[in-house]
Amino acid sequence: MKSHFQLLQVNLQFQDYKFAILCFITAFVVTMLCIPVIIKLAKKYNLYDMPSERKEHLFPIPTMGGIAVVAGMMTALFMWLPARYEAMQVSFFFSIIVIFCMGIMDDVKNLSARYKFLIQIGLAILMATAGIRITSFEGLFGIYDLPLAAQYTFTLLTIVGVTNAFNLIDGIDGLAGGLGFMSLTTLGIFLTLNRDMTSALIAFSLAGGIVAFLYFNLNPAKIFLGDTGSLVLGFSIAVLCIRLMQVNTAATLPHAPLFILGIVFIPVFDTIRVFAIRIWKGKSPFQADKTHIHHMLTKSGFSHVFASRLICCLHGFILIEVYWLRTMRAEYILLILTAFMLITTVVLKHIHVLFKKPATGLSRSFIELD
Repeated sequence: MKSHFQLLQVNLQFQDYKFAILCFITAFVVTMLCIPVIIKLAKKYNLYDMPSERKEHLFPIPTMGGIAVVAGMMTALFMWLPARYEAMQVSFFFSIIVIFCMGIMDDVKNLSARYKFLIQIGLAILMATAGIRITSFEGLFGIYDLPLAAQYTFTLLTIVGVTNAFNLIDGIDGLAGGLGFMSLTTLGIFLTLNRDMTSALIAFSLAGGIVAFLYFNLNPAKIFLGDTGSLVLGFSIAVLCIRLMQVNTAATLPHAPLFILGIVFIPVFDTIRVFAIRIWKGKSPFQADKTHIHHMLTKSGFSHVFASRLICCLHGFILIEVYWLRTMRAEYILLILTAFMLITTVVLKHIHVLFKKPATGLSRSFIELD
């Protein structure tokens, strides 16, 4: 009899995850070994994320931890992923290299938003041309198959939007990594269930690197992801989400677009909300401020550990609920998700009134430089 484990009404066959576990462990070990080296190099060459009015930390913290995460992921995939040289696979790894290099340049020289958007749009078009496209809404709002122009449009918006959403949510210790790990693990499981082992191994490899990074990033953080890591994380999750929509069968996920939305819902909803507020106030949507969901908690005096854990718990709740509600009509699921986040945002914005917790001025990281 095949060994299996039932999780949330999903039967997981352990033998299907042998290479996934190897990828996860390999990426974890490589990242763990690389991060101390990167911290030393960052201190030697003065590569710090400096404190500012719009940031949460009070002391300079080494950045570009994403280098170690990407090194772990790529090492694991080089060792365990069969090389097929398919258009989608080649385009994905080329895109990762480009966005990785762009992230390093942004961490070092602070590139303009316009320049980064142009590169992201180009990579999104490349992935769509290679076959990673949103081809159907699967009945959401009565829409099924999309015309080619709409496929490219929605794919571009998804990849660029999710990439930047994870970049913007990376505001306090452990948050982007925690959300990313949960999303990648979920994607890895369901990609495996749909027999797309290549995409699943990518998800588990990046998840392994993220877990190792979190060991050094949980408050008080010794290193930050930087744009080097957060952009790669967001881009990879966006591409894997679209891939899951393509390979999914109705028997696995009846409403794949809604489940995929649940995987990225908190970062995406928060980004849309923040941009809408800035535009409503007559400001540029790209003008940095402290109106993100995690800022609501830290400004109320809650620690970064509590804020990260709470938001990750909310993310976990959304993932569970969107799966449990999979037999419900798609429009109702979307309404429930939106209402949940609206109510959550209002509660978090006024949580200081409920708890009357005075601001403590806690910083993102309190470690002293060596």
